[in-house]
Amino acid sequence: MFSLEIETLARLLIDEARERSLRIVTAESCTGGLVAGAICSIPGASDVFERGFVVYTNRAKQELLGVPGDLIADLGAVSEPVARMMAEGALEASNAHVSVAITGVAGPGGGTPMKPVGTVHIATARANQALMHRAELFDGATRGEIQEQAIQAALQALRDRMT
Repeated sequence: MFSLEIETLARLLIDEARERSLRIVTAESCTGGLVAGAICSIPGASDVFERGFVVYTNRAKQELLGVPGDLIADLGAVSEPVARMMAEGALEASNAHVSVAITGVAGPGGGTPMKPVGTVHIATARANQALMHRAELFDGATRGEIQEQAIQAALQALRDRMT
């Protein structure tokens, strides 16, 4: 179902989280639950995966994760502050220790000159640590290719938070 690269990253993530007794939560927009799916495709994921939020609409981001509507209206859902609020909100709305949030433009439409197709923001939060963020511009001929790169980046961002 997932590429070998994604399966390998998910397996390593699960092993590292298990070693550190950390539970994971995801908050996803442009990947629609695929990061959670990649994690849960690995046997033993239940040891570390707490829950996932698919917050595809702005309203869902507000209702489930507490992202302020004014923030979304001012900066757009595909922005660093929204990704950060999603990561923080997912952590607060769960019993997890570490979260990843992802929001972006997977295409093929929806891009703008300021936020072209392939723009993705990924944020991670961990209890009692600073939020981390990375912005990416993935290129791909298809929506699936952009999503695959985004999944890999989100899994790697989570692995980076394990240390």
